[in-house]
Amino acid sequence: MTRLIRNISCVAIIALLASCAASVSPGVGVWDVSINTPAGEQGGTWTLNADGTGVMGGGQGDQAIDGIMFDGNNVTFSVDIDAGGQSLSLSFSGTVAGDSLDGEFESDFGAFSVSGTRQ
Repeated sequence: MTRLIRNISCVAIIALLASCAASVSPGVGVWDVSINTPAGEQGGTWTLNADGTGVMGGGQGDQAIDGIMFDGNNVTFSVDIDAGGQSLSLSFSGTVAGDSLDGEFESDFGAFSVSGTRQ
């Protein structure tokens, strides 16, 4: 009887761990990204956290991100950045496939394609 209870407990723990692992979005992680802008290709590093926060890092410094939304393999967020003294609002929409990220930023100046690879 004790062995049966122990086996059931082990199965329950494994099921709990599997459900926790399955709930993490595939977009969570650190990404090396390339953004095609009107000023040319810009590289950077994005950190996307499960709690909806993150950081966009690049040549202009770090920019905090709030409100990251994960829906299956889809990732969306909006961010305001300083573009040479001018505020620029960007909305990102992308898709994760394994260790690849593809999407685009929408802005007042049109769309900028984005591609990335998980670190």
